[in-house]
Amino acid sequence: MIAASGLPDPYILILTGFGLLTALVVWLPLALRKLPLSLPIVCIALGAALFSLPQITLKPLPLLYPEITERFTEFVVIIALMGAGLKIDRVFRWRDWTVTWRLLAITMPLGILAIAAVTAWGMGLPWAIALLLAASLAPTDPVLAADIQVGPPKSEDEDEVRFGLTSEAGLNDGFAFPFVHLAIMLAAVAGSRQPWLSEWLTYRVLWEIGAGVGAGWLIGRAFGWLTFHVLAQTKLAQTGDGLIALAATCISYGITEIIHCYGFLAVFVTALTFRGTHRTHDFHHDMHDVTEQIERLAMMVLLLLFGGALVSGLLASVSRTDVFIALVILLVIRPITGLIGLAGHRADRSEKLTLAFFGIRGVGSIYYLAYGLNHIHVQAAERLWGLVGLVVLFSIVLHGLTVTPIMRLLDRQHGRDPDKDEPPAVGA
Repeated sequence: MIAASGLPDPYILILTGFGLLTALVVWLPLALRKLPLSLPIVCIALGAALFSLPQITLKPLPLLYPEITERFTEFVVIIALMGAGLKIDRVFRWRDWTVTWRLLAITMPLGILAIAAVTAWGMGLPWAIALLLAASLAPTDPVLAADIQVGPPKSEDEDEVRFGLTSEAGLNDGFAFPFVHLAIMLAAVAGSRQPWLSEWLTYRVLWEIGAGVGAGWLIGRAFGWLTFHVLAQTKLAQTGDGLIALAATCISYGITEIIHCYGFLAVFVTALTFRGTHRTHDFHHDMHDVTEQIERLAMMVLLLLFGGALVSGLLASVSRTDVFIALVILLVIRPITGLIGLAGHRADRSEKLTLAFFGIRGVGSIYYLAYGLNHIHVQAAERLWGLVGLVVLFSIVLHGLTVTPIMRLLDRQHGRDPDKDEPPAVGA
């Protein structure tokens, strides 16, 4: 339909654009399969080009839309967490998850401490604000790490590197939240003598982590029973509709947030528990496929907006010092803390180096900073957004360009065929 001005109706343009975006979601991963180029890089470039057009006057800056930024990134993360949990084949045993505990208990806290020190010293930030930045930038992102995660359920594509990075990304979002809350509390009590330590330890750490794990387990068991173990004619697996994974995601996150515990942690635990109730059932493929499609579509929309933010002034406040700090975070702090956390772990040197290097920063970092800034007032918010945007951009480019050749080389070194799942050529 053509508007009276002779220009296409905006709704028709949006509908056409959405169709093109959906087509790219389906086609691009196949086209980029062997190239040293990732889907996020292409999405950011498309977003930057789109929002550079003079006809587009919207500036998708997180400072202008703080609530939308927080909520949209929150949704993308919880969908990614459900997908990550459903595709992990390894049974949950303490000893078998050693690499995960090392990355969570050693690498992430050391990373938070190091990033807080570097940003407080290099940017002149108060310690509370530096801690907020550090808690935002320390976790490995579950959304943008698809190329280095395990494959779909029952794919047996679960080497130590892929499993370690998938499980780390699934759990560290929940374990980073106490440090975000600690930063908010410290900023709130700055200059006063209000007690904060006991509340933080008992409520923000013990209750919210413990209740998040417990609630996630209970919800996962409930969905597992309804899906696989009730009477044959009424169990949800009979529907073949993988949308039940979306229901489990939203219910798990919603209930745990209602009782004031960490929803990110609960969603991942729900997914692991759901998977464990009938580990070999083919219905897990249906659920994983649905979550993956929703995640990719939402991720592409978000990255288009991120590309638009880059050309709309997101990095305007970035200084040379900030560029140096961003590079230190990605190239020094994560690799060193990663190797420290993996010291003594039974893995090849190449596997340890890969685990330490691929600490991808992305959507989770944007969410945490948006959450923090929506709870405290910070005068230097533009600079904080500039640094986080720069780290995310550098991570997407650096890790996106290196992930394919590095993972293919690692597969060959360990006797795995990187092309074993490649689909046949058209016409073959």
